[in-house]
Amino acid sequence: MLNEAQVISALAARDIVPDVTQRETIASLVALLGASGRYTKPGTVLAHQGVYCHGLPGRGKSLVVDTVFELAGCRKRRLHFHEFLREMNRRLVSEPRGDDRLGSVSRQWLDGVKLLCFDEFHVHDIADAFLMGRFLDTAIALGTRIVLTSNYAPDALLADPEFHERFLPTIEQIKRCFTVIHFDGARDYRFGGEEAPLPHFFAPLDAATGDALLQIFRRYEGDETLEPATVSAAGRPLVARAVGAALLWADFESLCVASRSHLDYLDLAEQWRGLILDKVHTEWLAGSHTLQRLIWLVDIFYDRKRTLFIASDRPIETALSGLEGAHDLSRTLSRLAEMQSRSYRSTLDGAERSADVAGIAAQTAAQPG
Repeated sequence: MLNEAQVISALAARDIVPDVTQRETIASLVALLGASGRYTKPGTVLAHQGVYCHGLPGRGKSLVVDTVFELAGCRKRRLHFHEFLREMNRRLVSEPRGDDRLGSVSRQWLDGVKLLCFDEFHVHDIADAFLMGRFLDTAIALGTRIVLTSNYAPDALLADPEFHERFLPTIEQIKRCFTVIHFDGARDYRFGGEEAPLPHFFAPLDAATGDALLQIFRRYEGDETLEPATVSAAGRPLVARAVGAALLWADFESLCVASRSHLDYLDLAEQWRGLILDKVHTEWLAGSHTLQRLIWLVDIFYDRKRTLFIASDRPIETALSGLEGAHDLSRTLSRLAEMQSRSYRSTLDGAERSADVAGIAAQTAAQPG
């Protein structure tokens, strides 16, 4: 059976010493997994059937949860909230009509799953709220152990005053059935890490940036795929500058200014291990829909441990700081900081075909981005 010492040892192997809140979370998660080994009758609601970790970005919520998840020996699933919504909606489309289609699909989805982890749990939309409420009802009734990480306290879910009251029963259920832990540390652990040897963000949009992106693409794909192509993103065409086996090179206007959804980005993250996001004219970020699409893209690529190379007319973090009009921007800034650090573990690592890290780094070291 998993114990706290095993989790702390796994973190120590990554040079991480858990703080007080992280230790509290480890204890709660270990207790939750211990309880999952005991038989409960269907329909029995336990006092602590889940753990809900919330707080500002970069405080170590996902770090601790992912470490425990990797060590857990039961049948388990961990996924990003966007991925979950896509799966559920696909199943609902093919589910026969009935009195409780959502409950039926939820039971099918949960079949055999003993531990379920949602990363970046949020509810901003009333349709998602309805789906999530019924899903949690079903999961709790089945005895599934649930772990949620979120930037939002339970009471702050579905904050829209027009709909918030309709989600209150689910909020109260979370508070009643979950151990709720607030990560309130002052430090964002994603900032201040050692920079990766290969630069990831470039500004301005000049000839030097263009040459750096060309070298990056050649590094992973060579020259034979260096020509425009049209690919599919969730069944819709996307014109790309270049398409390789591991790396996609496309313009920001096509990816985030154009009308796209999180489904497009999920599909792209499943097809490629890295993305060069080119020609980011930062005045476009003033549009709330464009900004929200960029946030979705970063979230999904980060969750899948994909690599992002971004070329913008001015440093992307500077352009994003202080913007309003979209959900979860602080999390995006936190994740972008980690994605350009040495500690970020990308699935693109090891896919190099050509070029030299030091050469690219030397050529771009003087660039402010």
